[in-house]
Amino acid sequence: MAAARSTASSTALVRRSLIAAPAVGSASQSRTLFFSSRWRAAPTVSSGAVAGAQGVASVNPSSSSSSSSSGGSNGGGRPRRGFFTRVKRGIYATTALSLGAFGYYAYEANNPPDQLPQDPKLKTIVVLGSGWAATSMLQNIDTRNYNVIVISPADYFLFTPLLPSVTVGTINGRSIAQPTRQTVRFGAREVQCLEAEATHVDVKAKTVTFEDKSEIHGSLGTVTIPFDYLVYSVGTAPQTFGIDGVRKHGCFLKELRDAEKIRNRLMDCVESACITGQPQSEVDRLLHTVVVGGGPTGVEFAAELRDFVVEDLSKWYPEIANRVKVTLVEGLPSILPMFSKKLVEYTEHEFSQQEISVLTKHMLKDVDETHVTVQKPDGTMDKMPYGLFVMAAGNGQREITRDLMAQLPESQKNRRGLEVDDHMRLKGMEETIFALGDCTATPYAATAQSASQQGKWLGKRFNQMARIDDLNEAVALAQKEGRWDEVPTYQKMLKKAEKLKPFHYSHAGALAYIGGDKAIADLPFMNGEVSIGGVATFVAWRGVYFSKLFSLRNRVQVGADWLHVKVFGRCVTRE
Repeated sequence: MAAARSTASSTALVRRSLIAAPAVGSASQSRTLFFSSRWRAAPTVSSGAVAGAQGVASVNPSSSSSSSSSGGSNGGGRPRRGFFTRVKRGIYATTALSLGAFGYYAYEANNPPDQLPQDPKLKTIVVLGSGWAATSMLQNIDTRNYNVIVISPADYFLFTPLLPSVTVGTINGRSIAQPTRQTVRFGAREVQCLEAEATHVDVKAKTVTFEDKSEIHGSLGTVTIPFDYLVYSVGTAPQTFGIDGVRKHGCFLKELRDAEKIRNRLMDCVESACITGQPQSEVDRLLHTVVVGGGPTGVEFAAELRDFVVEDLSKWYPEIANRVKVTLVEGLPSILPMFSKKLVEYTEHEFSQQEISVLTKHMLKDVDETHVTVQKPDGTMDKMPYGLFVMAAGNGQREITRDLMAQLPESQKNRRGLEVDDHMRLKGMEETIFALGDCTATPYAATAQSASQQGKWLGKRFNQMARIDDLNEAVALAQKEGRWDEVPTYQKMLKKAEKLKPFHYSHAGALAYIGGDKAIADLPFMNGEVSIGGVATFVAWRGVYFSKLFSLRNRVQVGADWLHVKVFGRCVTRE
């Protein structure tokens, strides 16, 4: 009986609290009084009474609804569930849109449209080469106006700034190669691509002679074709400084096959050094790499090689990894002459930390099968043993370029390369031949950036020239048909189109990788330059080159290569 009276009194207490609550004031005050009364009664209330009280509380819908909607929180100040739902939906929508866009562009890149056939009534442009200048020109020209023929010993465009990464397996070689046929296949008119090497240009007859010099070829032999315009962009040959041993015993770093050759020789040296019983002096020789050339190519190769040693060879070849040496030889007073003094000093400091020896003011004199001979600043000779020798210094003219210059002795007197005017026209053949890229002697540096801008400008120049021809025909036709009111309009348009602006180079800065996930950059800013270096610059270096890659396929493959190396490391197989 006592327990029953206690339960009854407790229930009454709770009910009085519930009834009295609305009279206190606002809804929030009601909730406060309800919960405080409930907790005060809890010690003397049985489970049945509490259930009854909860049942009474659930009858009051206004109290529960105001509680759930006040303050933008749920219960004890937790964020609403709707916020997280919207975030998840946004993520799902963004992912779906990204995958959809990727699928669309991937399908578009692999399914080219129909093209117009070549028209014998149109003028013919012959393009020699498939490098930066030629490829950039092909991207920007409107092929509806011309018949275009591309002749190049390589049937692809190579993204050369990332070529040093191929030498140690950071990037697969085919990831930075874009087939020329895929480049021109999306133009309005068919472009003929010939994998052959041009051997002679006849400036008087306006013809090009070429030959298929690949390992497998037909019985056709040499072929000669005429041209209306010639885009001469054959690049340069590796520099040897007249030293026979350079070509016989060294490796260059200009083409994809050069990078693959370096990788094979590098791993051959490593494996040979691991053979039991090898003399210690011979091990040191095999593991010594000498790089001649302190420009971006030589510096980046030395940096990539040192990364390979530290990050990969140290794991899988611990017995010899600490004996690998890299020496960089440069004839000028400093490496990276196109960068600021501040960044040069920073690079030299980083190289000293990475145990890369830098020898400036050292001139290459001779190369034999096992030793490199250099002349020191004091004039004495130093003979260094090596296992791998890489030549990354300077450019030389190709035989076809020297032959072309010999045909124009009055106009072509610069031994450094072909002389052109402000419109990239070859002096002595201004009406028909344009010369672009490294084979020319211009005030601009022989870089991919300069060649790319020249090619883009020339593609637009050809489009403008076609418009001039169309307007001249329109004027003549209007005069012939007596539409004299249209003639002034066409003449005004013609006068505007004939204002052909000369080429102007715009420097976008210089970048170089220096190893250890660090890079340097000289960037134009206002009327000066900003020099930066470090890990953040390395991230920017990768970002810039990734965005400049030629196609979606290249970007996907390079990104996958970088991720693969980060997760699994570089491959250490020889082939």
